[in-house]
Amino acid sequence: MTEEKPQKLKLKRELGMLGAVSLIVGTAVGSGIFMTPQTVISSIGSPGASLVIWASCGLLAILASFCYAELGTVIKESGGEYIYILRTSCPALAFMFIFSSVLFVRPAGIAGIGLSFAAYVVTPFYGDCPPPVLVVKCVAAAAIITLATVNCMKVRFAMSIQVFFTVVKVLALAGIIIGGVVMLIKGHTENFENSFENTNVGVNSIGIAFYQGLWSYDGWNNLNSVTEELKRPEVNLPRAVLIAISLVTTLYLLVNVSYLAVMTPKELMSSSAVAVTWGNKVLGSWGWVMSVAAALSAFGSLNGTFFSGGRVCFVAAREGHMPDILSMAHVHRLTPSPALIFTTIISLVVLIPGDFQSIVNYFSFSAWFFYAIVLSGLIYLKIKKKDLPRSYKVPIVIPILVLIAAIFLVLAPIIDNPQIEYLYVALFILSGIVVYIPFIHYKLCPRVLDKLTVFLQLFLEVAPADKNL
Repeated sequence: MTEEKPQKLKLKRELGMLGAVSLIVGTAVGSGIFMTPQTVISSIGSPGASLVIWASCGLLAILASFCYAELGTVIKESGGEYIYILRTSCPALAFMFIFSSVLFVRPAGIAGIGLSFAAYVVTPFYGDCPPPVLVVKCVAAAAIITLATVNCMKVRFAMSIQVFFTVVKVLALAGIIIGGVVMLIKGHTENFENSFENTNVGVNSIGIAFYQGLWSYDGWNNLNSVTEELKRPEVNLPRAVLIAISLVTTLYLLVNVSYLAVMTPKELMSSSAVAVTWGNKVLGSWGWVMSVAAALSAFGSLNGTFFSGGRVCFVAAREGHMPDILSMAHVHRLTPSPALIFTTIISLVVLIPGDFQSIVNYFSFSAWFFYAIVLSGLIYLKIKKKDLPRSYKVPIVIPILVLIAAIFLVLAPIIDNPQIEYLYVALFILSGIVVYIPFIHYKLCPRVLDKLTVFLQLFLEVAPADKNL
């Protein structure tokens, strides 16, 4: 009598077209558009140039997402950048990505969004005074823990929340756009006269403006992290990407026009929360509505970042690049709860010294370094592996153009205005190889880790999960 092998768990394909579009739009439209416009215009120096930056960021996000759509139809596994680097490059490079992603990039993104959410929630209670940093960080921590719990409970519940908050934030941005149109009709066009005057054309200024603008588009690649949970990925992935990023780009351009129709460039630069300043000038006593809208928007973006970020950690553990416990799913809820809990803990640690501005710059620097490696992998597949089946293709010129842009974004700030922090980030990424050689390549694993894995497996009620291809 032959014993049947126990079946492994699989994450269900519960993500349809609406959920896919909501995941991209809901994550991208977060705190960025409410907080970074003032930094973009102060970096680039003029209203006209700032609109060019926003449009260019949108174009770059659209082209990059098209490249990722092709990768997602060739490599039909979850994990985003990590799995693409692993399949097209080498395991050591993939580990360096996951090492920096799990310990820095993803937690930095979560902490940054959490801080902006907290700032919008807390600021109205302190009038004209800046809120205490400790209070802001405590509120951010509470939001992170709440959404970690939600994502551990049920996939459908997390996606319902994502769809709801996406609708709320699109309506909020539509409100800002309508307010701006009304002001333009009334003749408030003075800020668009000589709109390119005082433009900063330095490489560093353009690079930092792009970093800040692209922060607001971050999330364009989130769907590739959850490919195994997407229904009909060969069809829904390219379609969702096209719909979502086009919508986000259009909204962002019109919202920035609305901001400039209401505020002078100086007012925009001096505002700590541009949407609230806009609300106070246009809505008067109802200005607090924009604080609520911005907070809800950041909350939805945080939920989307958690949903996709936990999956990347989960896939890396499944491939043997992270502890086994992180590759397991809850036996009843079918969510990667250990990976989500681990991501939460690291995010809370990053939150302690967290500063929104520096988080954005260093997050973007490291993220675009790895985007460049992924795009190089796509170019390799298009040249050397032409016969691989793929339901969606982009002309090879597109990944080449995006690769050039990615290299510029990595090198421009370093060359024009070198800062020691960029060296620290580079050293942190490279330090992953020190961990990789003994623990991954030679598989030197302390026995105590096996005992801890068994304990946590029983305590968290989780079991190994298989690929869902």
